[in-house]
Amino acid sequence: MFLGTYSPKLDEKGRLILPAKFRDELAEGVVMTRGQDRCVYVFSNAEFEDLHDRIRQAPVTSKQARDYLRLLLSGAHAETPDKQGRVTIPQQLREYAGLDRELAVIGAGTRAEIWNAEAWTSYVDENEAAFSETAEEVIPGLF
Repeated sequence: MFLGTYSPKLDEKGRLILPAKFRDELAEGVVMTRGQDRCVYVFSNAEFEDLHDRIRQAPVTSKQARDYLRLLLSGAHAETPDKQGRVTIPQQLREYAGLDRELAVIGAGTRAEIWNAEAWTSYVDENEAAFSETAEEVIPGLF
């Protein structure tokens, strides 16, 4: 499970050193793709295959499912981290998420997310109040 928030830097070649706590899970390879909310999703190969299998269960007649699958897969990039735990974030994904040198890498359970550091801070600020007011109806059985 991916947990926590980290503040790595993007180097001049567009590479990111993955947080040490994420490296074992991602050592066999990662799939990076467009995330919702203008971030980059980072999945282990196995988790991405599982996600793809679940999405494929949606009917082809569902426009929303087709659109989601197209955007998810057309932005996907597979890579194996090097010995230092670095991965290159493709230019297309860096532009999509507005990534520059300062990053926030967060654990989001089954995936990691890469955010522009300022965008992440804004997201937290905008959503903190709603988080504290989340009711049981939003996530049944949680509280």
